[in-house]
Amino acid sequence: MNIDDFMQIVWSYYSSNKRSMPWRNAKPDGSFDPYNIMVSEVMLQQTQVSRVLEKYRLFLDQFPTVQTLADAPLSDVLRLWQGLGYNRRAKFLHQAAQKIVTEFGGEFPVDKTLLTTLPGIGVNTAGAMLAYAYNEPVVFIETNIRTVFIHHFFADHENIADAQLLPILQRCIDSIESEKEGYGVREWYWALMDYGSFLKRSVGNKSRSSQAYTKQSKFAGSRRQIRGLVLRALAEDDASLESLKTKISDERLLSVLDDLVKEQLINIEDNRYFIA
Repeated sequence: MNIDDFMQIVWSYYSSNKRSMPWRNAKPDGSFDPYNIMVSEVMLQQTQVSRVLEKYRLFLDQFPTVQTLADAPLSDVLRLWQGLGYNRRAKFLHQAAQKIVTEFGGEFPVDKTLLTTLPGIGVNTAGAMLAYAYNEPVVFIETNIRTVFIHHFFADHENIADAQLLPILQRCIDSIESEKEGYGVREWYWALMDYGSFLKRSVGNKSRSSQAYTKQSKFAGSRRQIRGLVLRALAEDDASLESLKTKISDERLLSVLDDLVKEQLINIEDNRYFIA
């Protein structure tokens, strides 16, 4: 498919159907806060937009800056994170804020390699942060983007590697950069995200044909569910093992507790568990 024709399809959809997201709002001076972008990107990892929308504003109300997040007890962060799942992301976000404050003087590095040294920030999340916060001409892939490119360029293929998609995405970015007027890189990715979300609803999740696709395990009855129940219970108050057993009757409880202690999400002292 011709790149120009493809890009016109994406832009056309976006111009009529762009979604309003709080993390897409610029500051009064037109700039974008990299802290807000980092919070949204970590929240959006493996979590539906609708659930993130409920927590994003609450999170920024309580932790409005990277400094306030770095200074906050992890227990406060985990309590607010309840409902988003994958609680390690909350810990990584907290640790990333602390590293930005202690090692980068509170300033976000405008460099993908340095960003990936932050806990929980991989190559693609770092790319998203650079594109959205600074309009940098970076290339990154996530599930909606995979859906768009697979649908238009690899519709009859399976086991598609990101390495096959990246050169096409790079050509799109190069095209945007060469234009004197019009949309920028930041909005190109917004357009891809919105169009990809539409395609998932209309033609299905084409990213399932990607090598990177992994089917999310069932939540009900899973260890993830037990982990969430433990953290929710401990967010209310410290508890002994016996007390937790009255609330969570699952034989895997003790091993889940051991895992959470090893991950430093919770601690144990005097036979009582509490959020770290």
